[in-house]
Amino acid sequence: MTSLPELQHWVDRVSDLTQPDRIHWCTGEEEEFDALVAEMLDSGLFLPLNSETHPGCYLHRSDPGDVARVEHLTFVCTSEQADAGPNNNWMDPNEAKEQMRELFSSCMKGRTLYVIPYCMGPIDSPLSRCGVEITDSPYVVVNMRLMTRMGAPALRRIEREGTFVRGLHSIGELDPERRFIMHFPDELMIQSFGSGYGGNALLGKKCHALRIASYQARTEGWLAEHMLILGLESPEGETHYIAAAFPSACGKTNLAMLIPPEQYQGWKVWTVGDDICWMRPGEDGRLWAINPEAGFFGVAPGTSETTNPNALAMLDHNAIFTNVAETADHQPWWEGLPDGEPALDWQGRPFDEANGPAAHPNSRFTVSMRQCPSYTDAAEDPRGVPISAIVFGGRRASLVPLVMESDSWAHGVLMGAAMASETTAAATHAVGVVRRDPMAMKPFCGYNFADYFGHWLDMGEEVTRPPGIYNVNWFRKDEDGKFLWPGFGENLRVLEWIIGRCKGHADALETPVGKVPTAGAIDTSGLELDAGVMDTLLEIEPAAWVPEMAEVREYLESYGDRLPEALASEMERVASQLPAA
Repeated sequence: MTSLPELQHWVDRVSDLTQPDRIHWCTGEEEEFDALVAEMLDSGLFLPLNSETHPGCYLHRSDPGDVARVEHLTFVCTSEQADAGPNNNWMDPNEAKEQMRELFSSCMKGRTLYVIPYCMGPIDSPLSRCGVEITDSPYVVVNMRLMTRMGAPALRRIEREGTFVRGLHSIGELDPERRFIMHFPDELMIQSFGSGYGGNALLGKKCHALRIASYQARTEGWLAEHMLILGLESPEGETHYIAAAFPSACGKTNLAMLIPPEQYQGWKVWTVGDDICWMRPGEDGRLWAINPEAGFFGVAPGTSETTNPNALAMLDHNAIFTNVAETADHQPWWEGLPDGEPALDWQGRPFDEANGPAAHPNSRFTVSMRQCPSYTDAAEDPRGVPISAIVFGGRRASLVPLVMESDSWAHGVLMGAAMASETTAAATHAVGVVRRDPMAMKPFCGYNFADYFGHWLDMGEEVTRPPGIYNVNWFRKDEDGKFLWPGFGENLRVLEWIIGRCKGHADALETPVGKVPTAGAIDTSGLELDAGVMDTLLEIEPAAWVPEMAEVREYLESYGDRLPEALASEMERVASQLPAA
């Protein structure tokens, strides 16, 4: 129950529509969590893992047809289609509500309706925003407890403020033909039916924290971004915070939890967040950021002692695993782990290579961010952290240098809008196809991308001490197809140069497309790089950038006359310098 009439009325209406057997208001207390886990163990929804090697860890196997986001069934419902933009699937709000009403009708008979009050961000932060998710899935409840500040404190804030994002979810029958995720930005509302998977069901994550929040951010004057936040502390004890956006398969979580290489004794990396960043102008003229999440919902395959030892270290207790494989002694297993071998695959079948990978490629772990060895209390600071640099990155085998700096805020926005990655055979069976993913927000921006670019440009006018904007590319290859840059922990060397630029002492060379480090500006001591490798990594070939900018122009002009004139002008400025260069 609640003292906020608006909330109580909404819960009552949903209950009348969905017809649950009972209603449970979630408190977020440990006893509640334990009771839900016990219930799911009894029902088989959770399977216990080895209590000696993985105490407090559980395995969930989702329906084989419900294992990932369903972008083609995800809609933004605005009164005018142009407001949703060509970057979103659109449906008329009235049509969408009617369609969803039919799906939700009596869908919770025989089930419990759970009311989950939650806060995205530190509970007392003015940057945070609250929501309430109604669901019939206990799996969602326990995951939301790890991923958000969920329960009584969030409810008290909601009752004080009187505003919240409404999220209604039901697993339905897990029928792919009856599965939709609808967003109603004007009403701060989400409706999701027919899936129990991750971002389709944990409505605080992509649905609220990006699609709805990006709309909120535009109307309220801040930014909701698909970015990690890390703190880089020098041996002298000075910490700079970096926000970075990368498309999938570009090492985002690995960078957020980076461990400095041996040559960087005394340096520390602090993890504020690995996925979502909310930034707002502060009174001091800087951008200040919070991570709205309280946990990690990470991809398991590929997580190892080599790629991300900090992530692996936090997964041996109090974690939920979804669709990973299982060893004979009931330990979680996935491709990339050096030890153990799978006995059962992600569907619970005896492992057979003929059936494909043992763990589903999108199998996940859910864990509190406080368990990460590189966690910092700054993640709970109500003020947020001041951002020194914004980094965009993609996967490009050639053309794009290891790192380059924008000439201005507008140029940085162009860099973000032009972001692209080349596809891999594992993802699409087509190698090297360049796909644009502006600011890594293509699946997550809750309104027209052209208006989003305009909002980014406007934000540059709101900050008197804006962060520098950079583009990185860890994936440049040589003629034999081998990566030129070692990546992983060595990426700290690039971050050091970026912070040096922010402080005004690292050297850079101006090029037609941005500033790149001068020879020797990036510390390569201890790296066994062949002669000329750094020259190749930092090389800018103006002639090769001519067709690239033509493709960028074609892509941006696809947004029509809503494309900001300032962005079009910046694009022409850069392009005009290339032939002469």
